[in-house]
Amino acid sequence: MQYLANPTRFLKLANAILPALWAITIALFAIGLYGALVTAPADYQQGETSRIMYVHVPAAWMALFVYAAMALASAVALIFRHPLADVAAKTAAPIGAAFCFLALATGSLWGKPMWGTWWVWDARLTSMFVLMLLYVGYMAIWAAIDDPHRAAMVARIVALVGVVNVPIVKFSVDWWNSLHQPASVFRMDGPTIAPSMLWPLLVMGLAYTFLFLALNLVAMRAEIAARKIRQVQIAEIGER
Repeated sequence: MQYLANPTRFLKLANAILPALWAITIALFAIGLYGALVTAPADYQQGETSRIMYVHVPAAWMALFVYAAMALASAVALIFRHPLADVAAKTAAPIGAAFCFLALATGSLWGKPMWGTWWVWDARLTSMFVLMLLYVGYMAIWAAIDDPHRAAMVARIVALVGVVNVPIVKFSVDWWNSLHQPASVFRMDGPTIAPSMLWPLLVMGLAYTFLFLALNLVAMRAEIAARKIRQVQIAEIGER
């Protein structure tokens, strides 16, 4: 971890692995979408509408994963003063927010034919909406506070406090009555979904994960470059 604290080393590693990440991402999406749209059967109750889950479910997984990763990076920045931890958390936020929005949007498209309504204020949907607000609030902090050190400190606190919502989203269907179906993949007694539908779902989950890794590395490169430019501009102003 300390080896990658040097931005130059980090950028060298990022540039080396990004082509492989993009190649794996494209391959996983091709396999996952083929499985989801061609080989996987339609659900016997939901029909073709069930294919929305191959976009919706991985997006929901990633919305939780990315926020948890932001909280972990914020903790590393707070405890170890790792110079790139705040960068990783900051650049992950817009990507996580996009996953969260996608989960909410596709959930509404799925819910309309299944529940007869676009939205209900049940525990799962409400806690997911709160997660979206946490993403927006985190990004707003970086945009609103000019001093990057002060912005980083406030953003760390928000990320660490907000992470309490992640298990609430995950276990909301178990703790409260909900229209949302309970977990069918990650269960103590094993998945309840048919293998022909499970493998495309898991491949799509991997595709989303590698997409996040690739996008976040690209965003971190851009953020590091922007900070270098800011430092140069501050130095030039100081010399005048």
